[in-house]
Amino acid sequence: MANFLIDKSRINGATAQLDGELLRHIKTVLRMGEGARFTLCDGEGTFYDAALAGDSAVIEAAYPAPTEPKLKITLFQAVAKNPKLEFIVQKATEIGVAKIVPMNTERIVARLEKDSKLERLRKIAREAAAQSRRGLVPEVAAPVSFARAAELAAKADLAVIPYEDEHKTPLRDCLRGKTARTLSIMIGPEGGFAESEVALARERGVLAATMGPRILRTETAGLVASAIALYELGEME
Repeated sequence: MANFLIDKSRINGATAQLDGELLRHIKTVLRMGEGARFTLCDGEGTFYDAALAGDSAVIEAAYPAPTEPKLKITLFQAVAKNPKLEFIVQKATEIGVAKIVPMNTERIVARLEKDSKLERLRKIAREAAAQSRRGLVPEVAAPVSFARAAELAAKADLAVIPYEDEHKTPLRDCLRGKTARTLSIMIGPEGGFAESEVALARERGVLAATMGPRILRTETAGLVASAIALYELGEME
């Protein structure tokens, strides 16, 4: 059954008002006729079974999105040059990350300063959520400093910072057997984290971990760490 993303404000009781682009896609591109059935998603965790009725849809049932992981991952990602950052947002959304927070670290080579760039990242997250049948459109937050990121990350049930100079504690050991429902993952830039940054994160209670002997690119590391976390904490059983 076809699934479409719709703004929650367009849902009023048992009726969903279909906007121009969505209505055009349903009627012209997909050639759906009166009474055609499909699902709608409000991007905030709810799916709706619906049927086409003129320029609207009649909602027949509402239920929690079955595609959302119970584990809520916040990815604190060091700002990277485009198109790397766009790639990270797109793929993190597909994997199931709940929130993406760009952060300015000591060794970054780009900054996310223009509101237009941030809005583009949010648009990418929305499109990726629709494509992958997510029930939630991940929030793409405004950039924060590393110190602020460490402070925010530590508020989760569990927080990890993959670090190339950590050789004793595998990421797997930080996750296996845990019952966390919120997880923060802090990913550094191409040049890696400064020692002082990792020390600060550790002071806040963030666990430093190794992801193995190979050094991953910044656009790869967060995706791999997120997938490992979802697997280890039971989301891919």
